[in-house]
Amino acid sequence: MAITEKITSTTVPTFWEGEIPVRYVYTYGIAGERFFRAVKEKGTFLATRCEDCDITFVPPKAFCDRCFEKLDDYIDVGTTGYVETFTISFRNMDGSEKRHPRILAMVRIEGTDGGLIHYLEGIDWEEIAIGMPVRAVFKPKAQRKGSIEDIVGFGPVE
Repeated sequence: MAITEKITSTTVPTFWEGEIPVRYVYTYGIAGERFFRAVKEKGTFLATRCEDCDITFVPPKAFCDRCFEKLDDYIDVGTTGYVETFTISFRNMDGSEKRHPRILAMVRIEGTDGGLIHYLEGIDWEEIAIGMPVRAVFKPKAQRKGSIEDIVGFGPVE
């Protein structure tokens, strides 16, 4: 099927063979831009809060999900959180065994209703537990670019 071909039957599955040329520019939006600037420049996380709904969003949002109120007050919520849930990967994408298991966790940032999904670093996979306190580990400031990759992962709270 060609990309310009008219679809005449919506019940017959169609597919595209080969590559689809796609060009796009992804932007973080206003809230994401402020969040990643704080990560890059200060090594901290920002949140927005809806007082009416009593919700603190991390990553921050420009509008409340519940009441659609505009949120433009950003607060520094630090870098400490708790493991909400996690998974451990023992195999690579090709099915071969990893030298060291990787732990991917949902970390709820302390004092907020949101969090980040990222790797856990410096924690033995046999010791990880739901509710475990962790702290964000950042790349050195000179190496940060303003993206999720500026966060190496979350490590143990010392």
